[in-house]
Amino acid sequence: MNTKKLLLTFLVALICVSGFSQKKRYKINTVAFYNLENLFDTINDPNKLDEKSPIMEMSEKERGKVYWKKIHNMARVISEIGVDEKLNPNTPAVIGVCEVENKAVLEDLINDKQLKDKKYDIIHFDSPDARSIDVGFLYQTNLFKPINYSKHELLLYNDNKERIFTRDQLLVSGKLEGEMMHFIVNHWPSRRGGEARSRPKRVKAAQLTKKIVDSLQTIDPYAKIVIMGDLNDDPFNASVKKVLKAKQKKEEVGLKGIYNPMMGMAKKGMGTLAYRDALNIFDQIMFTKPFLDKDYSSFKIYKTGIYNPAYMTNKKGRYKGYPFRSFVGATWTGGYGDHFPVYTYLIKEVQ
Repeated sequence: MNTKKLLLTFLVALICVSGFSQKKRYKINTVAFYNLENLFDTINDPNKLDEKSPIMEMSEKERGKVYWKKIHNMARVISEIGVDEKLNPNTPAVIGVCEVENKAVLEDLINDKQLKDKKYDIIHFDSPDARSIDVGFLYQTNLFKPINYSKHELLLYNDNKERIFTRDQLLVSGKLEGEMMHFIVNHWPSRRGGEARSRPKRVKAAQLTKKIVDSLQTIDPYAKIVIMGDLNDDPFNASVKKVLKAKQKKEEVGLKGIYNPMMGMAKKGMGTLAYRDALNIFDQIMFTKPFLDKDYSSFKIYKTGIYNPAYMTNKKGRYKGYPFRSFVGATWTGGYGDHFPVYTYLIKEVQ
């Protein structure tokens, strides 16, 4: 090989290596869900059963002090969920919440000094829940632009055909950095009375969620839908596995199917709360298939996790490793909630 050919071969190889070695750049946003554990205000509403909340069972002298401490604790957690100096230094772009009494407590939350500069806004509806606990949706206004939002009643009845009033499901549709997505925020009925006895209520809740998903996919089979919430069921319970038909493996998810990354975590023994002395993953985030493709020209799932730093965790005793809850009965503990938040990184390649 003469000198010219040798030089040309070297230049071509150098260009190819240089091209492949260039690092791709990505936009990253965090989507999260957090049960705020009885975030009630200090005012007794005569039309609600809010007097049964822990904070209302305290003396009037204690209430205000504890309320603002709780707000500050909740804000601290939200300000840190998914934050990673190398990966994503920002707080969640959107976050679903539950166990809030009204919009006013969420306004106090986003105005805490730890969150105020993020310019969060709120989507919330008062629900008919007997205990006055609702779901809500917070979003950074510079990242997410809501287009439509609606509440969806869960109609439940007891054996006497009397209405059981519970929280609505919240649907928020909008654009995350210009890309259309739909978020369904849930807080399904509790296990009060036992898992088996209360199971039909959560099955009904799952059916309502599935109905919302189906309606969105009828309009657009490729709709990007995120289901999030405290389901009071684990990933392998009938409500999730049989009604939603959620799958553990991405390759098993069909066009209109649902992927549940929390299934793998459940198999590893991970948990978001402790229920009757056992770890459970009641807090879950699920996704429709368009989030699973390997084409990162639009937002896709990168990583899902449970946010459980040391300060949110009991250090010793019978409940070591469990969430450091805010209240035990009507006693303020200084904790951060009886559930760990869950989150997912969504990434998109920057051209």
